[in-house]
Amino acid sequence: MPDPQCHMIRRDGVSVLLTVPDAESGLPQVLHWGKDLGDLDDNDCASFAMAVAPAVPRNTLDCRWPLTILPTQSDGWLGRPGLGAHRSGRVLYPHWNARCERTQHSLVIHATDVKSGISYTAHYSLVAGGLLGVDQRIRNTGSDALEVTRFEALLPVPDTATELLDFTGRWAKERTPQRAELQFGARVRESRRGRTGHDAATTLYSGTPGFTYGTGEVWGTHVAYSGNHVHAAERLPEGAGGAAAVLGGGELLEPGEMVLEPGAEYAAPRVWFTYSANGLDEAANRFHTWLRARPEHPCTNRPLLLNTWEAVYLHQDQNRLFSLAERAAEIGVERFVLDDGWFHGRPDTTRCGLGDWWADENAWPNGLGPIADRIHELGMEFGLWVEPEMVNPHSDLARHHPDWLLAAPQRIPRPARHQQALDVARPEVANYLADALSALIDQHDIAYLKWDHNRDIHEAIHGGAAGIHRQTNAVYALLDRLRDRHPGLEIESCASGGARADLGILQHTDRVWLSDTNDPLERQRIQQWSSQLLPLELQGTHIGPPRAHTTGRRTSLQFRALTALFGHAGLEWDLTTCDAAELDLLRTWATLYRELRPLLHSGRLVRADSPDSNVLLTGVIAKDGTQAAYLYSRIDSSVAAAGEKIRLPGLDDHRQYRVHVREDLGPVPTVHVSPPPWMSTPVDLPGTVLRSVGLSAPQLLPQEAMLLTVERLETAP
Repeated sequence: MPDPQCHMIRRDGVSVLLTVPDAESGLPQVLHWGKDLGDLDDNDCASFAMAVAPAVPRNTLDCRWPLTILPTQSDGWLGRPGLGAHRSGRVLYPHWNARCERTQHSLVIHATDVKSGISYTAHYSLVAGGLLGVDQRIRNTGSDALEVTRFEALLPVPDTATELLDFTGRWAKERTPQRAELQFGARVRESRRGRTGHDAATTLYSGTPGFTYGTGEVWGTHVAYSGNHVHAAERLPEGAGGAAAVLGGGELLEPGEMVLEPGAEYAAPRVWFTYSANGLDEAANRFHTWLRARPEHPCTNRPLLLNTWEAVYLHQDQNRLFSLAERAAEIGVERFVLDDGWFHGRPDTTRCGLGDWWADENAWPNGLGPIADRIHELGMEFGLWVEPEMVNPHSDLARHHPDWLLAAPQRIPRPARHQQALDVARPEVANYLADALSALIDQHDIAYLKWDHNRDIHEAIHGGAAGIHRQTNAVYALLDRLRDRHPGLEIESCASGGARADLGILQHTDRVWLSDTNDPLERQRIQQWSSQLLPLELQGTHIGPPRAHTTGRRTSLQFRALTALFGHAGLEWDLTTCDAAELDLLRTWATLYRELRPLLHSGRLVRADSPDSNVLLTGVIAKDGTQAAYLYSRIDSSVAAAGEKIRLPGLDDHRQYRVHVREDLGPVPTVHVSPPPWMSTPVDLPGTVLRSVGLSAPQLLPQEAMLLTVERLETAP
């Protein structure tokens, strides 16, 4: 057999090396994905392939078997297959003929199996920031129907990657990290909720033992899809074709959901892979760099907004909302969002009205025109809450069109929140929603939709078959249709909080509502771990009332304000109940947000690894390195009363910096007799000291925070 060719693509500290066998010998194999190996020539690549080729163990296949880019049993792979397909129960194990096309940062593999009647295309692209995207398509070239049951992207990880990190959660407590050892067998995280899910893995990482924000090698994956999906890591005793384990995922397909008629094609959701030689921060920043490089990424200053939900809930009164809007404008709010409760039959109940997208005649006898006009007169943008994918059985829409439900005929799924899902994949449903929402947008000059999705979807049946795939893609198309009709319209992805936070929905929206909790204590960790995927400007972060409605916890306004600062900031509070001191602080906070948002929404994320688990530190370094901002937060008290250091990661060791304690929102809340001396006067130190030695920490009160800003004093020698 001829020696295989090798192809390498490299970008921003990452390289991917594939063998490309001759056209008769099957699919390519990924020999390396990870640290940049440098500019290897053909001889180097051939030697690399020989060096990593595994031994042939006893009592296995008689020759070496490869881990191909789409492994199945025909390759000798006995783990989770990349492809599962059959024709009326006749299982297919393709034997491929393949060819490869290479550009500077991408590889495209085209493969066919004439006997099986299928063709396959895989596109590996290294995008800005060193993030690797894998797009796969399969086409039925046979003469009868082909059912695809699994179609996943898998990449090898080395034997040093023995620890796993992913996320779980629930309503109001999303993105909770969990770690485990990568043992033999499969670690599989499936979501069958019809949306990404509060408990979604979000990103699945494998790394060297004890990897942290700033240390260790990590390999991670994210399925950029908002429907049912799977993330998986697997390790076999026999290895994985020269690697120790595999990592990847894809769409989770229900039985009968993906049946391809002759000539039809299935394009799998993109699966992203991120590598870092320096811990989780570098892996996160690869996602952030790519997101910010997209032409559709929000590029204007993220407006400070007020959302009315925790201010008035469903109890909408015109005069009260007029007063709230006026108070919001006074403190510097730039976007006013009217939340749930405004539409037909809805005020004061969640049991009615979803689907009837016109103003309630009792709450708004003159329609939404007066409130929209007043908001615009006050110099603010007008935003509106909608939940288009759902319907209440007690609504005009459901009564007139019971056949529009996403359900089997004559069988209604169990209710949740007194609502059912609409079958958006039906053209008449999508047309109704597009027209109803467009009419509102045009009539009231709406700049922003808070697009909610408040329940998991069960028994999703479209045309007698499993319907989540069609539903998800139809929702994407509806979002794009509205954005095309209304250039400049921004849309927030909300799903009873953070249950639809993924890079699939963010191709069609401009912001994610991370969680329905505004309790800053819960939010600190939710925001910190959401940053593993999303940059701050895509994270909705609000100041809520003094008492959080999700936990009952009371916290200081300063802590709530500083927590909300590190994101796309807003308020969710009845400002008409605030006293003069609270309003003064909010005005100052709005000014501070406008000062810092250019930095926070463009800079590089850093997080500190503290020996004290009750301390969190998040920072952002400007792209040019001239400034930074850090939020140092104490979640709970610790036994140690002194000795803790605040280390500021991300600074250049060879440059001099000045550190400022920002007390714009009031004195730092502490319990010590006197503060560390550096807090009284700005301190000048080189980056190597601030990064590796740090500053003596004040004894912060529990559930409080301190803001530091840093400026560079000199250029590099």
